[in-house]
Order: sequence, then structure tokens, then C-alpha cells
Amino acid sequence: MKIWAIGDLHLSFGVSKKTMDLFGPEWEEHPKKIATAWDNTVSPEDLVLIPGDISWASRPEKALPDLEWIEKRPGTKVMIKGNHDYWWTSLSKIEKILPPSIHLIQNSSVTIQGIAIAGTRFWDSPEYSFDHIIDFKPCITPKKVPKKDEEALYQRELLRLEMSLQQMPEKAQTKIAMTHFPPIGTDLAPSAASALFEKYGVSLVVFGHLHSLHKSAHPLFGSARGVEYVLTSCDCIDFSPVLLV
Repeated sequence: MKIWAIGDLHLSFGVSKKTMDLFGPEWEEHPKKIATAWDNTVSPEDLVLIPGDISWASRPEKALPDLEWIEKRPGTKVMIKGNHDYWWTSLSKIEKILPPSIHLIQNSSVTIQGIAIAGTRFWDSPEYSFDHIIDFKPCITPKKVPKKDEEALYQRELLRLEMSLQQMPEKAQTKIAMTHFPPIGTDLAPSAASALFEKYGVSLVVFGHLHSLHKSAHPLFGSARGVEYVLTSCDCIDFSPVLLV
């Protein structure tokens, strides 16, 4: 079993007026690019991690066409929620429509063939910034959140991250974590999240959220203190699943 990752699919098969084209020509017909690369590289017995921003839908039923599209792709999929996944409401509602090859992590963990996966959406951290590597465009001006609200969201997500990490089997062969927001800065300096990964024996962390990076910016963050950090936003990996293990 190989392990792949691809994040920020931003699918909109159930939302007719939503498109990613305004983010640049590379996004034109991006689901076709992803499907071609995915179908040509991933095998049915493989595992695919999807760290959030899956669908533009606002309700579970509107996200169903996107989930069915993911279901058609090879492999077993494990997903976490992103900041744009408004369709992801209660697990009880989503599980009623969830295709069989897709598994969700929400205050939980998933173990497949000895591979334990934990994670949470996470949030922007006051510990680091990515403004220096993002080519901001008028259509993606960062949304300002009051500082006190940001801090509350961040602290809550730290608690959720640890809750999920605690549920991984202690003797798992490999421990992987997913976050949507990056859990560490480009300099790989210690962060509150990285301390948790090290505490719970995580060896690999995948995340997304970042887009429109300067062409000089390298999409792979690298390794620090025994943990490898990999950015998997689909536009940063040429819309192709990246092989992790």
C-alpha cells in the first residue's frame, strides 16, 4: 500500500456558479487535471490523504456530487475539514451520504493497515506568517478576523489536534497527522503544533491552505526534529497526488 496526499480540491460539481478559474489559468478545468493524474498513479489498494477544502458546497446534499467524484478515484481516502468546507456539518448527517471508500476525521483518528492518521482543520497561528511567500491577488485578499477570535479559534484547534492525536494506537506502525492550515512556519522553528506531533510520535504531517506561492517558493517544507512536513495544496503539486510513503 502506497500513501499519497492531495489537498484543496475545491470541487464544485454541485454548485454551478462556483469556479476556481479566477485564481489563475492553472486552475482552468482543474478537476480534469486531478482526475487524470490520480487515476494514472494511484492504485485501488493505496491510501490517499485529503487535508481539507474539499467542496465549495454549503450543504451535505450539495457536496454529494463532489464526494461521488472522489469515490470514483482509486484508493481509500481519509479527509479532514478545511476552512471552506461549509457542507461539513454534523458527522451523523454526512455519514448518511458518505461513499464507502471515504473516511472522515473529526475529533477522532483512523487506522488502516497499521497506518494511524489523526488531524484537525487547525487555524492561523500567531507564531508564524506566510505573507512573504504568497503572491496576493485582488481575488484572494486575506479575510481579517478579529485578533481575539483568531486566538480563540487557534487554541480550540490545538485542543482538537491533541484530542485526535491521543486516539491513535500507541503501537501503530506509522503515525501521520493532517491539518488544513499549516502547523509550522517555513523556517521549521518549533511551534505549539510541532510540539504535539513530537510528543505523540508523529513522523509525517501533511497540510494545505496555501495558494499562489511565489515561483521561487519551494512547496515542500522539509523535516525537523524527526517530523517531515509536506505542503499538498493541489496547485502547489501540479494537481497531482504526491507520494508520501
